[in-house]
Amino acid sequence: MLREAAAREDGVATVLAAVMIAAIVAVAVMVVDVGAAVSARHRAQSAADLAALAGAASAVDAEAACAAAARFARANSADLAACAVQEFAVTVRVRVPVSFAAFGSGEAVAFARAGPR
Repeated sequence: MLREAAAREDGVATVLAAVMIAAIVAVAVMVVDVGAAVSARHRAQSAADLAALAGAASAVDAEAACAAAARFARANSADLAACAVQEFAVTVRVRVPVSFAAFGSGEAVAFARAGPR
């Protein structure tokens, strides 16, 4: 009877180990995706800050300010989604694409404003 019980449990440890390895891999992929999202968000905020400052440096001419903001956004691997100049203050919105291992792709968006109060 003891031998029959032991025979029925053969291979249980292998199945349990396979399930645990799959769970560890799934968690690792999720951690990598969260890291990619956080990194893209930081890159987007940096690009937005620099683009707004570049635009504010030439805020006398709205067209030149937005052109400068777009140049700096592109230099930081971001797309300038919106640019507005109001009373020498420049407000920008930039997008940075991000690819996820498990969830496809998306974009990080950031806003920034530079200029006099």
